[in-house]
Amino acid sequence: MMNVTQSNPSDELSINCLHERTAVLGGARNIAYLFDMSRFMRSVRLAVNPARLITRGLSEQWNNLLNRNKKTATDEITGKAVAAYCGLAVGDALGATVEFMLPSEIVHAYGVHKKIIGGGWLKLRPGQVTDDTTMALALGEAILNKQRFDITDMAMAFDKWLKGKPVDVGNTVRRGIVNFRNTKRPISPESEHDAGNGACMRVLPVALATYGADEELTKRVSRMQSHVTHNNDYSDAAIDCVVSMIHMAFDGDDKKAMEDGPVAKLLEAFPKYRYDKKHQHNPSAYIVDTMRAVFQSFFHTQTFEDCLIEVVNRGGDADTTGAIVGMIAGAYYGLDSIPHSWLKAVDRDVIARCRYQAEHLIDFSKEFATNRLM
Repeated sequence: MMNVTQSNPSDELSINCLHERTAVLGGARNIAYLFDMSRFMRSVRLAVNPARLITRGLSEQWNNLLNRNKKTATDEITGKAVAAYCGLAVGDALGATVEFMLPSEIVHAYGVHKKIIGGGWLKLRPGQVTDDTTMALALGEAILNKQRFDITDMAMAFDKWLKGKPVDVGNTVRRGIVNFRNTKRPISPESEHDAGNGACMRVLPVALATYGADEELTKRVSRMQSHVTHNNDYSDAAIDCVVSMIHMAFDGDDKKAMEDGPVAKLLEAFPKYRYDKKHQHNPSAYIVDTMRAVFQSFFHTQTFEDCLIEVVNRGGDADTTGAIVGMIAGAYYGLDSIPHSWLKAVDRDVIARCRYQAEHLIDFSKEFATNRLM
């Protein structure tokens, strides 16, 4: 059985979700998780050891690694969660090459950009991801390590991530983390200027961990992670919409249901998000621009591949539009819809971590939704 308690009188600060044996053994589950993850990552590195690749062939080794999804995914929801996380990483890596480029510049340089090749203004290695994916992984680890939702855990995880000198950091993200570092307060002051996309791009672990929970609790948890850096109504509303769309994709709902449900609710509350009037090219990091591009690309295409190619070739903040639409489209279309060449091209350790967290966050969600205390 699971004990669900509140370690802080404010729901917005902490919601615990710990097994009895964890409390009794002084965090044994946390240690077990870290050991299991370490062992898993070693097995992945062995599976793609270059010396073995020479004799067995890259294609065979990578196929075997990817096929483990089918062996370990116990149900359809877990498979969709894996697809959402891999979609996030793939969209990030694909879009990073053309980040801050104009559509005309992309056409001149690549024709249609559709390969994960690295480069771009960050001079990335082929398959390297940016802050969109690495912040999501930091958030997922914060939830899994202590089996709870706690804003201080999340802020500390982001601070550790920043100290690791990530390849890219948004200004609002950096400012929020530095504010926590200096004040020890994990909630950034509310600001109309913080309507960026940096909190939405990393929300996937919360979407996975709260699947099956009620809407109000899901929103509270979403605010925890977002308000560390982005305490803004426009950001909050977009995140609520994205999380709802992912949950609906898990439930098998179609696109029309998404448009009539969370998207319509967003547009009613914030008409600036309307996406049916003008093509959103060169989307900025402003969350409204980002979501217009995401909506247009997702609702106006029929496959994961077309959706991702469509959104990143708009240029602008292409790694983040790619990451956000990648998580939604991954959840909607499933892992088999993601081009094999893209999955192989993304850093192998990143894909392994995404898959691992997806599976364990869904396991967490099942227990939390069943045993939550309201």
